[in-house]
Amino acid sequence: KFEQIDSLQALQHRPILVFIHASWCKYCMAMQNIAFKQDAIVKMLNSKYYFISLDAEEKKSIMFKGKGYKYVPNGNNTGVNELAVLLASVKGGISFPTNCILNAEGKLLIRKAGYLSPKDFLAILTNNQNIN
Repeated sequence: KFEQIDSLQALQHRPILVFIHASWCKYCMAMQNIAFKQDAIVKMLNSKYYFISLDAEEKKSIMFKGKGYKYVPNGNNTGVNELAVLLASVKGGISFPTNCILNAEGKLLIRKAGYLSPKDFLAILTNNQNIN
């Protein structure tokens, strides 16, 4: 969870991978069911990153780096969390899924929108494992 990142970073600096998704997104589900179940990806995430799965439509407020991000309704029973908007927006819109890599201080380093195959996802994780 975002609320745990500061205490984890105090123990060991690591980049943060944020997987931004929506419950209705079939490409998000595909990544969850395929890429995130690959042994090499699980091992990389567990050993080199702090991993956070962020439902873009999360209604609970999220605290990250001393700031609160709330759910903002944008229609009848629809809305998006401000943190998802901040991390995943490109040209005013969000594509699902979006994977973001943040450095230990929470600065956005990489944003990859759309479905990533296990091979492409692992390549991104491997090539960026030492960023801070």
